[in-house]
Amino acid sequence: MNRNMGNTDRALRTILGIGAVAGSGVLGFGTGWGIVLLVVAAVMLLTSAIGYCPLYSLFGIDTTCSTSATTDKHHTFHLHRTA
Repeated sequence: MNRNMGNTDRALRTILGIGAVAGSGVLGFGTGWGIVLLVVAAVMLLTSAIGYCPLYSLFGIDTTCSTSATTDKHHTFHLHRTA
């Protein structure tokens, strides 16, 4: 598995995962919505940790920053469609 998530994407998923865990605690970990939020948190934190999203591969999305795509020293974060 090649990484297909950039650092910004991974950071946002980490923040969303932590927020989902907090939301689950507010709603109650044993409630239906609390369990849904825990599952969402697990997916967000796992994909963030490994840097790979299976749905991105399915749709050909890559949010890693490619230095060959930029002509200067600044990195630009955008979606890349893979062939």
